[in-house]
Amino acid sequence: MDTTINSMKNMAKIAGFGYLVIFISGFFANFFVLQSLIVPGNATETASNILGSEPLFRFGILSFIIMVIFDVVLSWALYVLFKPVMKNLSLLTAWLRLVNSTIFGIALYNLINVLNLLSGAEYLSVFDPGQLHAQVMVLLDTFNNSWLLGLVFFGLHLFGLGYLIYKSGYIPKIIGIFLTMAAIGYLTDSLAHFLLPNYSNYATLFLIIVIVPGIIGELSLTLWLLIKGINIQKLEKMAIESAL
Repeated sequence: MDTTINSMKNMAKIAGFGYLVIFISGFFANFFVLQSLIVPGNATETASNILGSEPLFRFGILSFIIMVIFDVVLSWALYVLFKPVMKNLSLLTAWLRLVNSTIFGIALYNLINVLNLLSGAEYLSVFDPGQLHAQVMVLLDTFNNSWLLGLVFFGLHLFGLGYLIYKSGYIPKIIGIFLTMAAIGYLTDSLAHFLLPNYSNYATLFLIIVIVPGIIGELSLTLWLLIKGINIQKLEKMAIESAL
């Protein structure tokens, strides 16, 4: 019993650390790199920004790769952490997160190909600058759309995770509720991107729907796992009841 409890406490720390790395790397790559370099609707300025800040763009790609690696680690840690609650649901939840990680990892090829298009290689001389810049924007849009597709699976993952937390008893139920709300936000936003031709008219509203419960829920879970860990008494009680 003591070995199991210690293992679960360590797994909570691993999950919390994984979440923290994902927050930092994802925030840096998305907000400090992509959003600072990409000018919506302006292919030439976007290409110029990337060429003028190529090291920053490369660091952004590296940060995304780190995010994917720790996403895999986190999938494993969360599965182990919530397996005592419902083993099958915990496994499904982990797989949903891994599907999102896989889609996102594949999407990163688009960012790498952006660098290839702007490399100035001789074989690209058949294209004029305008054509190259347009292709850069297509790749960036493809990356974003792939990300949105992955977030559908991520939203389903949060549904499962929120339910597991709510039923666990060893992490506050309110965190599970916020994660469920975040799941609804991610799913609504991703589907709206694909279904609404005038999505841009409602972009701010959808951003709020995603960001508010997402940050509250996932950041709360991160801090709780790192600082408080899991409620050992509730976990021990669950282990005793399952053994009866």
